[in-house]
Amino acid sequence: MQFSKLFSAQIVGLVPHIVEVDLSKGLNNFSLVGLPSASVDESRDRVSAAVKNSGYESPKQKNQKTVISLAPAELKKEGSHYDLAIALAYLFASGETNFDPKGKLFLGELALDGTLRPIHGALLITNAAKQAGFTEIFLPKVNAEEAALVEGIVVYGVRNLIEALHHLDKKMKFNLTAFERTEKTPQTNTTNKTNVDLSHIKGQEFAKRALEIAAAGNHNLALWGPPGTGKTMLAQAFPHLLPDLQNEHSLEVTGIHSVAGTLRENIMTRPPLRAPHHTASYPAVIGGGTTPKPGEITLAHRGVLFLDEFPEFDRRVIESLREPLEEGHIRITRSKGHDTFPARFILLAAMNPCPCGKYGSEERCTCMPGTLASYTRKISGPIVDRIELWVKVSHMSHDKLSQKSASENTERVRARIESARKVQQARFANHSRKITTNSEMRADDIETFIQLSPKLRTLFNASAERLRLSPRAHHKTIKVARTIADLDQSPDIQEKHLLEAFAYRPTELR
Repeated sequence: MQFSKLFSAQIVGLVPHIVEVDLSKGLNNFSLVGLPSASVDESRDRVSAAVKNSGYESPKQKNQKTVISLAPAELKKEGSHYDLAIALAYLFASGETNFDPKGKLFLGELALDGTLRPIHGALLITNAAKQAGFTEIFLPKVNAEEAALVEGIVVYGVRNLIEALHHLDKKMKFNLTAFERTEKTPQTNTTNKTNVDLSHIKGQEFAKRALEIAAAGNHNLALWGPPGTGKTMLAQAFPHLLPDLQNEHSLEVTGIHSVAGTLRENIMTRPPLRAPHHTASYPAVIGGGTTPKPGEITLAHRGVLFLDEFPEFDRRVIESLREPLEEGHIRITRSKGHDTFPARFILLAAMNPCPCGKYGSEERCTCMPGTLASYTRKISGPIVDRIELWVKVSHMSHDKLSQKSASENTERVRARIESARKVQQARFANHSRKITTNSEMRADDIETFIQLSPKLRTLFNASAERLRLSPRAHHKTIKVARTIADLDQSPDIQEKHLLEAFAYRPTELR
């Protein structure tokens, strides 16, 4: 045989692309075409060594011309996971093996001895393969459990090139066992190694209540106040209040972290927590690069993005949060491509009232007026509007700090949050956009799902007018009130729910 055709795949951004692999034979050359990157082009040497060390004659040892074409030609090929497909295509064309490639997709980087190394993005590629009509996928054994999360496609975990060849060639009488997943593996949030219980935090009951509301309705929250008042401890306790991810969201989050190379377990069942330092660059937080890649806001999808020292972040980073906070995604456009990345997260921001941290406290603030003005201008009105809950965290007396905490523990608060989430899931069960929490409602959804009595409508409008709420803040306050009512298991919003929601609107920021 002088020609063969197999299939492999790659990830461009977070969107899988099925890539065709062709091989033809000629004289005195071994070339690879199809706009390959350096890592793809180097596969010629990896494949040659792997084929030789697996007991077959290397393409570089033959007096022939071998051309490997990766199609479509206009798509830039990146990564090393074409190796397995290229090696099998070469052996197929050279007559060393014979099998039916229909419906099969091959992934994996080859070591020089023919063993397969793990790849990134196995879950998303497997899902794309299924949607493209493939019935079987062959990939490194360590990626098999992740890939098997996708139903409707047979997953084979392969240790080395020889194992793949012996399974495919029926004359070898060797069969790999398809990987079958029986249950979801529990996973803890390894990004948050500090397990802070709410009962460990003395006082700050108003802030703890805000954490509960934010977790119940997926609302954004900002904590501000002098240094040492407990803002960081409150932030560390927050992720433990969030319920486990739903199965659909779990697969979505796992796929993102698989592509990014940050996946530490086979499946993520807990909401991710991302806490970039305030010196992090714009591409690191928002995403970007010459070829668009996801940033921290995408890695925080369906979880929490904790931005400590919020005003210290680059202004461009802060302002770029507008779109994801409103729409749940971010559009990245660069010279070599453009992509839209998911970014529906809870923003948890913490900030001091001024650079020295003493403004408004008993100690004397040492900041110059111009410094104060510049500091507060970093947080623009549109960003303030997009954060539903603003909480001032003040100093407590030493007597109160010495008392034994009487606060509820995280487990009890989380139980109320899970009950409120179930109410919301039932409310939006038939929604066309598949929303699951109150924060995802749009203006038309509010008219459909939230009804205020004439008395409450009058109270709400008067309070909104007095606080000079923008239309966006108007809608966000109603959604917070709906979440507070859900925590009380109340079918209707009551006056106390509205008044509590207004209590979290900012009246001052320093």
